[in-house]
Amino acid sequence: MKKYLKNIYLSLSTVWIGMLITLKHFFSKNITIQYPEEKIQLPERERNRLYINIDDCIGCDQCAKACPVNCIEIVTIKIVPGDIVGKTGVTSQGKKKALFVPKFTIDFAKCCYCQLCVFPCPTECIYMTPVFEFIEYSRDNLIYEFTDMTPELAEEKRKKYELYTEEQAKKKEAMKSAQPKPAEPKTDADIQTPKQENKDTSNN
Repeated sequence: MKKYLKNIYLSLSTVWIGMLITLKHFFSKNITIQYPEEKIQLPERERNRLYINIDDCIGCDQCAKACPVNCIEIVTIKIVPGDIVGKTGVTSQGKKKALFVPKFTIDFAKCCYCQLCVFPCPTECIYMTPVFEFIEYSRDNLIYEFTDMTPELAEEKRKKYELYTEEQAKKKEAMKSAQPKPAEPKTDADIQTPKQENKDTSNN
């Protein structure tokens, strides 16, 4: 009989304890939010999608070298003297540009969001943004291109630089050919010591 009553007590007490826990959380403030209609405030040092201010990029390739997963790809073309990049040819910090950047891609499918690429940038053109909602069905869509240079313009600048290098090479060759040739070294027969000259004069 005692065992029977004990089982009844344990059954009712466990139900009552469970109901108390349920009632306690029922009237407490909700922790979850109705995402995506509601969004929480991100911390100040969040690390999400990268952004490149291509107008300030000088093509130094420091960010690509610092990337541990090789998700950054940069292609550059040297600037021909007299040509400028963009509207002014300088960055917002006044640094002169010496390279065109026809390709600057980041593969966010590979990116580990470590922020190591941000710190070595001398012009601070690469930085983290609070954007984290950029899911895609295809991985190819996660390869972001940040340059504003068209393929046609890039090909034009490349040919222009190749023509410039050819002209410079021709000028160097012309300068070398215009220089006087060094005199041929004299042989032993052409060189006569003073003693030999004195002997010849005394014999005469």
